Amino acid sequence: MSLTRRDFLKLSGTTVTAGAIAGLSSSEAEARERENRIQGAAVTTTICPYCAVGCGMIVHTRDGKVVNIEGDPDHPINKGSLCSKGASLIQIVNNPKRAIRPMYRAPGANSWREVEWDWALNEIAKRIKKTRDETFVQTNDKGQLVNRCDGIAHVGSAALDNEECYLLQKWLRSIGLVYIEHQARI
Repeated sequence: MSLTRRDFLKLSGTTVTAGAIAGLSSSEAEARERENRIQGAAVTTTICPYCAVGCGMIVHTRDGKVVNIEGDPDHPINKGSLCSKGASLIQIVNNPKRAIRPMYRAPGANSWREVEWDWALNEIAKRIKKTRDETFVQTNDKGQLVNRCDGIAHVGSAALDNEECYLLQKWLRSIGLVYIEHQARI
């Protein structure tokens, strides 16, 4: 097959034009589908839970189910854009394999079992108290009053807002923790 330069340019131009027209119609269809999906849904603004950047997100829910997640165009950090992890968050939220109840694996067990929230929270509280009581240090080697817990550490999350971080810090310091970190610093 012999293809002249002129034929190549004609073919290329036709291909680009056809692709542009097809792209417009598919993006228009996607816009209509999105509009139908979020119509009548409750709107909640939140922060992406992945990294320490704190990108704003808009979550649309209907009947207790997340139907759409997108970047918040009014958010000062990301101005509506999301990274690949933030953009794919809806796949995690609506994943049928996602754990939505507390799971517990007993020492020595090889499988997890579902437990009640009340049991899980009480168990966590008991273990925090036990560890704090066992590792609490009132005075250091010099006899100075330190009142600290050396047996527990905490790593914070980017999904918390400033007010939640403030309250969490107050609680952690009140039980004597000194090993407190945040994922933004790691």
